[in-house]
Amino acid sequence: MTGVSESGFAVTGKTTFICDYSPPRSGILADAPSTLTGADFLLVNRNPGHSVRADSAMLAAALKERTGMEVIFALLTRDMNRLALQSYLLGAQMLGLENLVVAQGDPFPESDATRVSAVNDYQPTRLIADIAEMNQGRDFRGRPLLAATGFCVGATLDPSADLYRQVVLVERKIRAGAQFLISQPIFDARIATRFEDAYTERIGGACPTPIYWGLQMLEKGSVSFGTVPGKTQRELEAGRSGLEIALEVLENLEAISCRNIYLVPSILKGGERGYVGAQQFMEAVRERENRGLA
Repeated sequence: MTGVSESGFAVTGKTTFICDYSPPRSGILADAPSTLTGADFLLVNRNPGHSVRADSAMLAAALKERTGMEVIFALLTRDMNRLALQSYLLGAQMLGLENLVVAQGDPFPESDATRVSAVNDYQPTRLIADIAEMNQGRDFRGRPLLAATGFCVGATLDPSADLYRQVVLVERKIRAGAQFLISQPIFDARIATRFEDAYTERIGGACPTPIYWGLQMLEKGSVSFGTVPGKTQRELEAGRSGLEIALEVLENLEAISCRNIYLVPSILKGGERGYVGAQQFMEAVRERENRGLA
């Protein structure tokens, strides 16, 4: 097994990709992601679109067994109480999983108010701290576990939100035990610079954990996690390929030494994902690295 904190550009000297992957809306894994071999890690999302999908940890374990790829599973505080979450983590340990990302999860829309309820027994920072305690062999009550866990836990970052509030939240997550961060997709590398400058100014030093900056692939008609700049949207509508746009974003990130990437394959209406385009992008980057141009 490889922990995310043991990888990354600082360790490998090459651009490192965490690639987002959506679970199927069935319990049948008919199409393992053989097209994502360029990824260093697959991040198995949890219930995207608030829809019923295969469990993130179980799917991560199945993908690792079937493909041999390194995996990360997403865990949301929205859906389970403390007892259930920590029991779930012991199950993930039993499946041989090491890497996870903790997030709160998007709130349910009003249309779901009579169908499903959020739990939010934890805030993400508190869960991260309790996972660090589990790694020391104690549960949330302080009782000893029969065996300590060994999780490498990541946290989320939204650099488009209030900058200094994000810096404070990120610092709390790091102090709680977060070992890496993944950001919401950005299309302007200056956003990464502004966050890093704000962190250094407020905390008094550079962020000590690797940040995997979100880079979203686009296609005509695709949807985005965040706001796509008008210029980028117009270029896409005029026929510029999503691959070209993504390579330009990456070049701008590389220019400011951001070489850890959270790659989000394009999201099409109906939930279909553009994994082929994501693989083409990673192959283009690897080819450039092999030529010594990266």
